[in-house]
Amino acid sequence: MKTKECPSCAMEVDISSTVCPICQYEFAETSTNYKWIAIVLIVVMLLYLFVF
Repeated sequence: MKTKECPSCAMEVDISSTVCPICQYEFAETSTNYKWIAIVLIVVMLLYLFVF
């Protein structure tokens, strides 16, 4: 079972958890969004460099 650490109480919780069972910390689900934004920005920068 994969786990992640709660930044609030340092408890190891299941990776798919959205809320810590101990302190009720709500995990943000924006990490995948940042990954896609970074990929798109890199592609746009590369296209800009090769076109101009």
